[in-house]
Amino acid sequence: MIKKFLKGFTTHSFLILISVLSLFPFLWLISTALKGTDENIFQYPPNLLPKHITFENFIGVWKQIPFLLYFLNSFIVAIFTVILNLIFSSLAAYPLARMEFRGKKFIFCLILSTIMIPFQAIMLPIYLIVLKFHLIDSYGKLMGYLGLILPFAVNAFGIFLMRQAFLSVPKELEEAAFIDGCSIFNIWRKVLLPVTSPTLAVLAIFTFIGSWGEFLWPSIVLTDKSLYTLPVGVNDLQGIFSANWRYIAAGSVISVIPIIIFFIIMQKYFISGQTEGAVKG
Repeated sequence: MIKKFLKGFTTHSFLILISVLSLFPFLWLISTALKGTDENIFQYPPNLLPKHITFENFIGVWKQIPFLLYFLNSFIVAIFTVILNLIFSSLAAYPLARMEFRGKKFIFCLILSTIMIPFQAIMLPIYLIVLKFHLIDSYGKLMGYLGLILPFAVNAFGIFLMRQAFLSVPKELEEAAFIDGCSIFNIWRKVLLPVTSPTLAVLAIFTFIGSWGEFLWPSIVLTDKSLYTLPVGVNDLQGIFSANWRYIAAGSVISVIPIIIFFIIMQKYFISGQTEGAVKG
């Protein structure tokens, strides 16, 4: 009994320590955003508790840059990236999971192997393709948005995730739907997607976080400041010779809030099982 307690205590203590270490950068960010100009934000050891809490940095960063416009741009890019990822990933995963055709395993392995390729290695070819199709903001705001969204509209991780979810669905569901007269598309839309909603939620969260925090690609493609996303807009606070780190911290804290809200909204789908209540007996 004591041995079991000590083992559990050691495990939980280690996990708590890792959680605290993981949260420390975010806590330091909040602390910096709440400190006034009379406090040294780079002192060592760092002081997480501000002497005088002030919200002037949040007000200042809101006045310094068109924060609402950058927020709207990030929201548009992130939402449409999520929607396209859910549609295209599930459409690509369905035949790889449920249909039989020549070269299926080879195609799946080929798609899966692209996960090992870093984005920096294919960034230049993608940029040339984007330029070739005029998907840049110099051809209008719509083309600028498409240049930000389409290169991330589908990825190998999403296809792999949805394929594994479709493989876990009992074939009896599809057979029953087929007997009732459902087409293949309706089976995908009305049977498989509702059953795999927890996996769709996971993919939506990962895609939203990745798209919302993307900095490298927007900073390369965008030239019109009215299309800046939040990461690029907040980085614009950093000047050539100096930077107001309090404003940058305040802007970073505000930009994280939508991610937290989106996760809270979607987390309820984690609770339900993928096939809970689908098949009796």
